[in-house]
Amino acid sequence: MNISFTFRQMDGSDAIKDHASEKLGRLQRFLRQPMKAQLTLSTQNHRTHHVEAELHAGPERYHATESSEDMYVSIDRVVDKLERQIRELKDAAGAKVKGAERASSRMLPEVADEE
Repeated sequence: MNISFTFRQMDGSDAIKDHASEKLGRLQRFLRQPMKAQLTLSTQNHRTHHVEAELHAGPERYHATESSEDMYVSIDRVVDKLERQIRELKDAAGAKVKGAERASSRMLPEVADEE
């Protein structure tokens, strides 16, 4: 797992890095290949905290952005969005495989009946 941070218009703190690393690290369990993440954290007018995350795991790419008045809340919401994207992609792939299995299982009895 490789996570790089970019801070814009704010000073980076170890607490924010640790929080983001911990949250993003939980996503690795859903991925088959090691992930690389780029997190851009910024503030606007010292009120709005903006987080942009880009995650790469092999050929898969995920992207999410979030803004709120608290940096930790923004990080949590971005990780939730990424997790939802990963789960949706896995569910779609699983449904595709299961659909192929169902189609092949339907064909097998017909072939046996003809013989």
